[in-house]
Amino acid sequence: MQATGTERGTRLSRKPRLNPVRMKGGAGLLLLLPSILAVLVFVYGFIGWTARVSVSKWKGLLPDYTFVGLDNYKNLAADPRFAIDVRNTAIFTVVFVLGCLFIGLGLAMLLDKGIRAEGFYRSLFLFPMAISFIVTGVVWRWLMNPAVGDRASGLNLLFENVGLDALVNRWHTTPTWGIAAVALPAVWQMSGYTMAIYLAGLRAVPEGLREAARVDGADEWQVYRRVVLPLLRPVTLSALIILGHISLKVFDLIIALAGKQVALDVPSIYMWTTTFDGYFFGRGASIGIVLLVSVAVLVIPYLWYTLRNEAEQ
Repeated sequence: MQATGTERGTRLSRKPRLNPVRMKGGAGLLLLLPSILAVLVFVYGFIGWTARVSVSKWKGLLPDYTFVGLDNYKNLAADPRFAIDVRNTAIFTVVFVLGCLFIGLGLAMLLDKGIRAEGFYRSLFLFPMAISFIVTGVVWRWLMNPAVGDRASGLNLLFENVGLDALVNRWHTTPTWGIAAVALPAVWQMSGYTMAIYLAGLRAVPEGLREAARVDGADEWQVYRRVVLPLLRPVTLSALIILGHISLKVFDLIIALAGKQVALDVPSIYMWTTTFDGYFFGRGASIGIVLLVSVAVLVIPYLWYTLRNEAEQ
């Protein structure tokens, strides 16, 4: 059969339909393209440039890209000041991470009991997180004033007035362990955030599991120890990674609280003084790459673990 004129006209007038899914994908890519380019240039591009400078001889205001291999890294490993930085970072990390985990978990368990004015206390515990480390350092510099006697102020004055003279100390000016006192303001600021993470994990534990444990004769401590806490391991891992990478990059808190002191030095402060005070850009870049690798070693396994669990589910 031959098609009629009307049918032929209808065919000719038809236009190919556009795939809405393909259009949405293309529009989304165009929308994200500026951000992708910005990340490629200002993140990965600068990382590559920093890596190049870290293997150069650049010292002074004029660039010098003479290739020296791993000499900057070898000199850094043999530097006594960098050994102090690594030790201080380890002490700060242990005090900061463990303090936030224990206090955050304790606060979350209290709020999980459904106390009155839970919203008020939750906001109260989270409020320090809204303050920058600079502000925290300035406030705690007064609170941890190492002066005693007539010049005492802050916590030392409080301890003297309430009869707790044994707790009076020199805080961050204490030899060897002063960096542990610097971690206390960080614990105060981030324990509320850790509480929020743990509280979300506690609220996700089915109530039926707790009731079953109680029916089997478990008391409240055994319910938390045998049922709840094992289910919070992924939450603990997430909090550990977040707090760990914060501790590795700590800079502004120490500067605001104590300034540049070798006794309280950490790699980020050493990088700043080496690069912008000493104009040794090659060594400063090598410190930056060491910090980047340290954070990557902490974060990448966590990302791999998270992506693998999502794929299995």
